[in-house]
Amino acid sequence: MDNITRRDLELPYIADEAVMEEQKVTRRLLREFNTTDPSDFQTLSQLLGKIIGGSHKNIMVMPPFYCDYGSHIEVGENFFANYNCTILDVAPVKIGDNVLFGPNVSLYTAGHPLHPVSRNSAYEYGISITIGDNVWLGGNVVVTPGVHIGNNVVIGAGSVVTKDIPDNMVAAGNPCRVIREITEEDKKYYYKNRKFDEEAWTKIEKNCSY
Repeated sequence: MDNITRRDLELPYIADEAVMEEQKVTRRLLREFNTTDPSDFQTLSQLLGKIIGGSHKNIMVMPPFYCDYGSHIEVGENFFANYNCTILDVAPVKIGDNVLFGPNVSLYTAGHPLHPVSRNSAYEYGISITIGDNVWLGGNVVVTPGVHIGNNVVIGAGSVVTKDIPDNMVAAGNPCRVIREITEEDKKYYYKNRKFDEEAWTKIEKNCSY
């Protein structure tokens, strides 16, 4: 079995010449993306469409951005990733609709064996990551291989997510743990105990679709 097939089956594989050839195409596109005038949104959008998969409807990634393949990333509608996002997409990364990433968010499907003998064999692996709809990952969040983050989840800044997070939760920490459930009462507040003013709240109620 060749190493590309092994990689795509989430089996241990070696990053041989054939594997690296697949990455070369993306690395060239990323270089162009990351050196484009950051105010040239049209060019950035066009390049992004060549790098990652998904609907490409209203998505924005602020350069610099880094990934291994791009083709293993599937992004829904209304996606925003702030500066310095890194996605090691050895395995598939699926991101839902209305997802926000703060600066320096990193998703790692890639990993290496724990024992030094196994690790020094050059075998590595990739295990898929899934992120649901309406998710916000704060700045410097790291998501590790195999993690599933549910819908309507907020992950606090600086968290390291090593286990699945269920729907409708606020979670934070290293390792990341659920802190509490997100409730209807939270809708009225924009930050801690600060409520939306009447003008903003009227617009929210008018445009609210769920």
